[in-house]
Amino acid sequence: MIRQDKFSLTGSANKIIHGDLTYDDTNPTLPLVIFVHGFKGFKDWGAHNLVANYFAQSGFRYLKFNFSHNGVTEDRQDDVTDLDAFASNTISKELYDLGQVISFACDKENFNAISNVFLIGHSRGGALSILQASHDPRIDKLVTWGSISDFNSLWKPDQVDQWRKNGVIHIENARTREQMPVNATLLEDLEQNAGSFDVEAAARNLNIPWLILHGDADVNVDVSVAKKLNEIQLNARLQIIPGADHVFGAKHPYTDTTMPKDLVTACEATVAFFRANA
Repeated sequence: MIRQDKFSLTGSANKIIHGDLTYDDTNPTLPLVIFVHGFKGFKDWGAHNLVANYFAQSGFRYLKFNFSHNGVTEDRQDDVTDLDAFASNTISKELYDLGQVISFACDKENFNAISNVFLIGHSRGGALSILQASHDPRIDKLVTWGSISDFNSLWKPDQVDQWRKNGVIHIENARTREQMPVNATLLEDLEQNAGSFDVEAAARNLNIPWLILHGDADVNVDVSVAKKLNEIQLNARLQIIPGADHVFGAKHPYTDTTMPKDLVTACEATVAFFRANA
């Protein structure tokens, strides 16, 4: 039977990370997949729970979580509502959270024995996953979905001076049209850690199996980014999904009981990659 267990742990700045584990309770020691959501994303966005069920039915344990400062609260897990937390988020905070989640998952007192840990990172979560996998020996395989290759690509270069001057910029939520604040602490964090946050350098140093998945109709992150990452790391596999957008046909809220076809394609390719020996 497929079940979902919820968990929480302390993340960056003592804010709570909320997560869940979806799995087949007849075999609780299957390989673990950890999903890393992107900018403005969260663990229950769109079709993420359908994806979790798909992986559980395919022979994996599937863990997804909310970054501590992604703006989703325990009381309201279906949208970003804590804009103060969202505004104060940084890459350092998210990397700390990701490390905490992996450590939590690998602790045998929390979960049953972990034999393999696989990462899926979407969009900004893809870049975070590349950084993490480049130095974390606990990660066995990596799949990125519509990943960025540079954190600075998330805003326009001409916004930076005003951002620094005002201490904040606002980025529109395409769905709600809400103006979401991002404090200049994110910019400062990137500048202070430019070397360690170099996604392309981390990609070049990856020595584990990596599948790069990208839609050629992605208007948020152009497919050329995926091709560039593949040129940087020639041992990676690149699969382009024709006609797929940045979220592989999903949306929020997502009320259908089946996944969109492009998301099915992404999940099928990911499962096949995780199952392969090489």
